[in-house]
Amino acid sequence: MKKAISIFIFALTAHCISAESGHQLWLRNSKANPVTIVCKKKSATIYLAMEELQHGWQGAANASFVLTVKPDKAIKGDGFKLSANNIQANTDLGILYGVYELLRRQRTGRPAGNETCNPDYERRILNHWDNLNGTIERGYAGLSVFWREGDNAFVVTETDRQLWREYARANASVGINGSVLNNVNASPDMLTAEILNRVKAITDILRPYGIKTYLSVKFSSPAMIDGLNDSDPLNPEVIKWWNNKVKEIYSLIPDFGGFLVKANSEGQPGPQDYGRNHADGANMLADALKPYGGLVMWRAFVYKPSGEDRAKQAYNEFMPLDGQFRDNVIIQVKNGPVDFQPREPFSPLFGAMKKTSVMAELQITQEYLGHSVHLVYLAPMWEEFLQSDTYQTGIGSTVARCTDGSIYPLKHTAIAGVANIGLDTNWCGHHFAQANWYAFGRLAWNNHLTSEQIAGEWIKLTFGQIAEKADPSGTVIKAEWNLNFLKPVKQMMSDSREAAVNYMMPLGLHHIFAPEHHYGPGPWWAPGGVRKDWTPPYYHQADSFGIGFNRTPSGSNAVSQYHEPLRSLFADPQTCPEIFLLWFHHLPWNFKMKSGHTLWDEICYHYDRGLQEVRQFQEAWDRAEPYIDHRRFTEVQSKLREQCRNAQIWKDACLLYFQQFSRKPVPYDMERPVNDLEDLIKMDFRKL
Repeated sequence: MKKAISIFIFALTAHCISAESGHQLWLRNSKANPVTIVCKKKSATIYLAMEELQHGWQGAANASFVLTVKPDKAIKGDGFKLSANNIQANTDLGILYGVYELLRRQRTGRPAGNETCNPDYERRILNHWDNLNGTIERGYAGLSVFWREGDNAFVVTETDRQLWREYARANASVGINGSVLNNVNASPDMLTAEILNRVKAITDILRPYGIKTYLSVKFSSPAMIDGLNDSDPLNPEVIKWWNNKVKEIYSLIPDFGGFLVKANSEGQPGPQDYGRNHADGANMLADALKPYGGLVMWRAFVYKPSGEDRAKQAYNEFMPLDGQFRDNVIIQVKNGPVDFQPREPFSPLFGAMKKTSVMAELQITQEYLGHSVHLVYLAPMWEEFLQSDTYQTGIGSTVARCTDGSIYPLKHTAIAGVANIGLDTNWCGHHFAQANWYAFGRLAWNNHLTSEQIAGEWIKLTFGQIAEKADPSGTVIKAEWNLNFLKPVKQMMSDSREAAVNYMMPLGLHHIFAPEHHYGPGPWWAPGGVRKDWTPPYYHQADSFGIGFNRTPSGSNAVSQYHEPLRSLFADPQTCPEIFLLWFHHLPWNFKMKSGHTLWDEICYHYDRGLQEVRQFQEAWDRAEPYIDHRRFTEVQSKLREQCRNAQIWKDACLLYFQQFSRKPVPYDMERPVNDLEDLIKMDFRKL
C-alpha cells in the first residue's frame, strides 16, 4: 500500500513547463526539501499524510516533524492542532487534513502558529449530477469520472482507479469528505447489484482520503426494481424492501454515507403520490439507515404548477413539518428560494426550521452563470449567503451559524455543493472554475473565511510561488512571484460575480434565461402550453408601468416568510436593498434610485457596467501573460473573449427587450447596443 501511494504521489508532483494542462489543480508542487517524519500510528491514511509531507515539504531542510494521533477535547471531529513542528489529531484523517493545511500555508507564505483547526460542518459533500450513461446534468466539463456506457460500463480499470485517487486527493486537500456519486434525478438502476459493485470499487479508492460515498435514490425504486404494488412509505412491504436494500449496501460498503433524495419535485416520485408527507418518506428511509449510522439528505427543492409564488412553496411545504423528522434526516435547501440564480436572497427556511437539521445546497457548476465559458468566481456569492443575517434568534443569526450548530443543537451538520467536475483534462472546463471547487471545500471547512483570502490562496497554489514561462525559443524563464500577477488576477476574480450579475440580471431580476440550457438571455420566452413559472415573464413582470415581481403584502407576500426586521425591510422599496429591489417589488420605470437615476436608467447603467467589467478582465489577463505558461494563458484568454461577446449580447437583448415597455431612451452617456432585437430573439444561444 505504502509503495503504491508513494509512486502515485510522485507521479502527480512531477512538473514540466510544457505540460501545464491544469490537471494538477491547486496541488502543483515546487521541489520539496528533505524532512524527517515521526509518527507511531500506521494506516493507509497516515501513509498518505507522510507521503504528502515528504513530497511537498517547503520548510527548513532536514527538519523533524511529528504526527500524533492522541485524544484532545479541544479537537472536534477530524480537526487538528497545528504548530511549526507537529500536528496532533483525534483521528488519522485529522492528521491528513492537518498536513494539507500545513503545506498550504508553506506554499502561500502563511505561518503555522499554535492553533486548533476544527471543521464547521460535520459533512462536507459534493453532489454529482452524473448519470449512469456517463453524461452529467448541468455538467460543462465533459463526461462523468465515475460512470460510462457500453460493454465495459462495469469494468473497473487501473485508469479508473488512478483518476479516482486524483479526485479523492484534491477533495481531501480542501477538507471535502463526502461524494454523492449520481444525479438527484436518479435512475432506479442505481440500486442494482452491478452498479453497487462499482460503487464499492469507487468507495475503496476514496476511503483512505476520508471520503464517504452517498447515493441519490429514486423514491419509487421498490415498485420499479422488484415490482411491488407501490412505494408507499407506510406500506410494510415497502419498508421491508428498503431495510433489505440498505442491509445489502452496507454488506458491501460498511462505511456507506446514506441517501440523497429528490422527491415530489419536477415530476420525480415521492411520498405525496400516496397521500403521505415529506416526513413520512424521509423517516422511512432514515429508519432503515439508522442502525448503520447512515443519513438521509432530503431536498427541499419542491414546487408545483399552481398559482402560488414559486419562491414561497418550499417554505410552505416544510415549515409545518419542523420537528417531525428523525435525527438522521437533514433537509437540503438551495441557497435561495428559487433556483441557483446569479443573486437571490437566502431561502427563508434557513433559521426558521429550529427543530430540524438543515443543510445548504450550493451550485459549484455554473448552470446559470455562463457554464464553463464565463469566468465567475463564486466564493463572493457564497460568502454573501453564509453571512446573511436571518435574525431568527436576534442579531448575528447568520445562515452559517444557523446551519453549523452554533445556534441550534443539531445532531448532524452538513453542506453540499453541486460539482463542476468531469473528464476534461483540467477537470472543470475552465481553469478558473477550479477555484470554485477549491472555494467550496475551504468554506465548508471554515465558513468565516473571506472570498478574497480564498482567491489569494488559490492563485498562489495554482500558478506557483515562481511563475514560469517558455519564450519562443523554448527556454524556460523564471520570474519571481510578484504583485503584477497576484493583485490584478485576484481583483478580477473578486469582481467577476458582481460583473455577471450586472450583465445578466441586476437589481433583483432573476430567471430570465433562454429555456432549458440556461445560458443566454431569453426575457421574451413565453410559448403557449408551458407552465408560467418556467418562463421569464413570470419573474420579470415587465409592462408599460414598470418591472419586477411584487412579493410584498399587496402581491404574493413572500416577505412574510422572513423574520423581522427583514420582513419590513424587504417590503418597503425605500429600505429594500437595491440588489434585491426587483426580486421583491414591481416598480415604475421612473422610480427614483439612491443614485438619483430613474429605475430604467439604473438598469441600463448596470448592464453596461457588467460589459465594461468583462473587458477590463480581458485587459488584466493580457497583462498577466509574462507570468504564466502559454497553454493556460491562451485557453483563459479565449474564454474571456467569448464571455465578452456574450456579455454584449446579454446587455443588448435585455435592454432592447425591456425598452419596448419602458419606452425610454438608453442614457446618452453610455455605449449603444450593437445588435438588433429581432436577430437576438432568433439566435440559438447554445451555439454562441
